Amino acid sequence: MGPTRLDYCQYLLSSQINYTLTHFAEHSQRFSHDTINRYLAGDRITPHLVWENVSPYIIPNEAGYVIFDDTILDKRHSFNIALVRRQYSGNAHGVIKGIGVVTCVYVNPVLDQFWIIDYRIYDPDGDGKTKLIHVQEMLSHLVYHKQLPFEAVLMDSWYATRDLMLHIEKLGKHYYCPLKTNRLVDDSNGQNPYQRIDALMWAETELQQGKRIKIKGFPKDHKVKLFRVVSSTRRTDYVVTNDLAQNATKAAQEACSWRWKIEQFHREGKQLTGLERCQCRLARIVRNHIGSAMLVWIVLKQAAVETAQTIYQVKHGLLSDYLRQQLKSPSIKMVLA
Repeated sequence: MGPTRLDYCQYLLSSQINYTLTHFAEHSQRFSHDTINRYLAGDRITPHLVWENVSPYIIPNEAGYVIFDDTILDKRHSFNIALVRRQYSGNAHGVIKGIGVVTCVYVNPVLDQFWIIDYRIYDPDGDGKTKLIHVQEMLSHLVYHKQLPFEAVLMDSWYATRDLMLHIEKLGKHYYCPLKTNRLVDDSNGQNPYQRIDALMWAETELQQGKRIKIKGFPKDHKVKLFRVVSSTRRTDYVVTNDLAQNATKAAQEACSWRWKIEQFHREGKQLTGLERCQCRLARIVRNHIGSAMLVWIVLKQAAVETAQTIYQVKHGLLSDYLRQQLKSPSIKMVLA
């Protein structure tokens, strides 16, 4: 028999550095490289499968947050791999060759826990969809099908577009996101021309409670709340929300701070599951590898919660088990002259 989905995921979970099919075959007594390759080319691991596996562990909360962002799986040194395209990477601070993955994370802020609940692979040549369309579809599916309770959507300034923000409002949800400093807005009720956000004047009460503005290009009389958040002497963010009842800059800042959870997920996935380490060329294999890495993260995350450890401690603990076994019964015994 050839390898199964469980076998491949177990390999990704157990391996510490190398996540290639060759490495898997070299350490397996049952599977060859070809049989592993055939399995990956024939399986179909989808975002729905990831949801089925994570949903039993999710602890929903009415005050929950939904976070959207994308990450680039670095393929700068790879050639002829499907789904690879040149795109901007925030980690690399430039355009690189890579595979774009748009992710959706659900956060329970009361328990300080989060879970991956959906993802899409950015393949405009294959499906004609932009990252913004992927986010809209995931959000609609979340509201109408997954039906997880949440208070607001969190996203970065790249996703703060007119269509997406209005889509969130249409679904009856709030959003918090920073706007770029060159975004044109009006805080004068139409008495003055639009101006850049970083050129606005702020009264003391507005610094504490925010101000109502209109963003250029939005429908007439459509107002949102803007907050000026000073993170450091070198950084000032301008956070916008459609929750007009929000009247505290500190609360808006705290809401946006939960966006860090999705960055944590991206980092853990890349470092602990081999998310960006697949070297196969076929699109179906690449998709199945990404889905498998997501499934592995879910298992590691739940093990971390149950044992009150970090996900890194759980993964690296496998090496500790190996060391204990070797100290007890070494494969190579130390000798001295």
